[in-house]
Amino acid sequence: MHAIASLTAATLTATSLAMVLAGCATTPEEQKPAAVESRAPAKPEAVKPAPSVEARRMDPAAALKDPNNILSKRSVYFDFDKYDIKDEYKGLVEAHAKYLRENSGAKMLIQGNADERGSREYNLGLGQRRADSVKRALILLGGKEGQIESVSLGEEKPVCTEHAEGCWAKNRRDDMLYNGEY
Repeated sequence: MHAIASLTAATLTATSLAMVLAGCATTPEEQKPAAVESRAPAKPEAVKPAPSVEARRMDPAAALKDPNNILSKRSVYFDFDKYDIKDEYKGLVEAHAKYLRENSGAKMLIQGNADERGSREYNLGLGQRRADSVKRALILLGGKEGQIESVSLGEEKPVCTEHAEGCWAKNRRDDMLYNGEY
C-alpha cells in the first residue's frame, strides 16, 4: 500500500510539473514594426528653388545675397536664457549646412549674442553656447569643422537698444557671416 501511494504521489508530481511547464509555454506573437519619428517641418516654408547647378558654379555666393533665397537670412533667434535651435529655424540651418557642404571653400563665422539682462560674463557664456549649438548642427548636417568658427559677443552688439521684451528678443540671436563679411 505504501508503494502504491508513493507511486501515485510521484505520478501526480510528474503530471503537475508537465502541466505547469506546458501552461508556461508561450507562442511568439508577430511584432509590429517600430514607429518612425517624422522629422519633417510642421509647416513647410515657401522657399524659392535653388538656382541651377550651372548658376551656382558661376557664382555660388550670389545665393547668399539674393533676398528671395533662404540663404540671405542669417539670424537664428532664441528664447530667453535658452540656446536650443527652435523648429522655425531648423530649415534655415539646414540650408546653410547644404551650402557649406557644396562649397568646401566657404568659411562661416557664427556670432552668438544675448540681450542686456544678466551679467557681462553670463551673457558671454550664453552667447557662446548659442553659437556652438548652431555650429554643432551645421557640422552634423555636413558642414566641416574647419569651415565654421563660433564666437560670443555677449550683449556687446545689440540690434535694438530699447529696454523692452520685443527689443530684447531681437538681441537673443546668432548671426551667420561668410568669408568676406567679417
